[in-house]
Amino acid sequence: MSVGEHKKGKGHLSWWGLALLGLGFTTGTGFFLGSSIAIEKSGFSILLLFLIAAVCTYFVFDALANMIAQHAEEGSFRTYSKKAFGRWSGFSHGWMYWSSEILILGSQLTAIGLFTRFWFSDTPLWLLTAIYALLGVVIVLFGTAGFEKAENVFAIVKVSAIVLFIALALLVIPGVLGKENAHIHEPQSMDHFFTGGAMGMWTALIYVFFAFAGIEVMGLMAAELKQPKEAPKSGKVMLTIITILYVASMGLTLLLAPLDKFNTNESPFVTALKDLKFTPVVHVFNGVLIIAGFSSLVASLFAVTQMMANMAKTGDAPKLLSKRTKRKLPYASLLLTIGGMIVSIITALVLPDKVFEYLTTAGGLMLLYSWLFIVFASRKLLKLTAWGQIKTIIAVAMILLAAAGTLFDKISRPGFFISLGFLVVLGAVTWIMTRRWKREEEASEA
Repeated sequence: MSVGEHKKGKGHLSWWGLALLGLGFTTGTGFFLGSSIAIEKSGFSILLLFLIAAVCTYFVFDALANMIAQHAEEGSFRTYSKKAFGRWSGFSHGWMYWSSEILILGSQLTAIGLFTRFWFSDTPLWLLTAIYALLGVVIVLFGTAGFEKAENVFAIVKVSAIVLFIALALLVIPGVLGKENAHIHEPQSMDHFFTGGAMGMWTALIYVFFAFAGIEVMGLMAAELKQPKEAPKSGKVMLTIITILYVASMGLTLLLAPLDKFNTNESPFVTALKDLKFTPVVHVFNGVLIIAGFSSLVASLFAVTQMMANMAKTGDAPKLLSKRTKRKLPYASLLLTIGGMIVSIITALVLPDKVFEYLTTAGGLMLLYSWLFIVFASRKLLKLTAWGQIKTIIAVAMILLAAAGTLFDKISRPGFFISLGFLVVLGAVTWIMTRRWKREEEASEA
């Protein structure tokens, strides 16, 4: 579908359809698994962090959605960076996003494989990751329609699981499901609520932000709206629903199990259910964890493949990558993504756990850096009100604050420096390409 058609409102997505897709993109392992790291660092104050991260995430998406409402563009967020600051910005933004997602793909596949070994402990991890990688590629091969249908199903399953957990907890606490299970571990004091203090909240903030990763894919799909002007409404509805579900379910999780029972190797939901000795439900949630991870994997595969094809079309990547089948599938870009995913899987299986954690943390940070491009582009392209200016400043400040917090955490600190290394390399490549474009332009004029 062309850009011109989007302007005329001939996309196929309704605003609520985009909101449902957004629930599928964002509700992944960052929330179901990564939040355990934030709990370990901040305790009950993670609930405040979810509210802070939700508001800032909304400010980022609102900036993107308003650019889409003003002028729907094929290629979405990197296209706006290019329009705002020139070709160098679109080039670096696109490659930064692609690199971040490729780094994260290996961790997503490894996590899904580990969850599956909960049931099939003797199955080699490499085989499980290969199976899920193949299934993810198959969904992408079905094109945009197949991708949307799959993500809608995943979204319904994940949201239903969170609602089921909330209902279960609300029945357990008052003793409806048996007096022997009725218990509550509420914070005994303000110090207990702020377990890790200010530093704990600061170092945990980055992991809470990761729970909202995926809104940029929602922005990529927003160009498919029947009415692009409804993009801001989709984001507002989606983030309101997801924030309520996140805070309610996480709050009940913390009430159901003692803080010292939560650990970084297990989903907080599984920890809470184990504490209740609800073994059958533990198996259900293990399935949800697999679906959540797989959903995020498919969203990443689809997004980076489509983006790379668009970059190649505009000359910011090798032209070969713009090749498409008769069904409009960018097969050359998909092959590149598959190659990157294979490297990421091998890296995950070969490198020591700690080294690989550093790489995935770097990938997550680079994803947040790409959000900064979105916000700065909106400041350039949109006529913002005073409140609009304040929103963008808050978003930038909080993203930078979250990134800086990794310097004070020994687990995430190496990932921060690795992300800076990637930025230096990307900056050098962008500078080289800028000089090349200038020479080509001069030659063309001559």
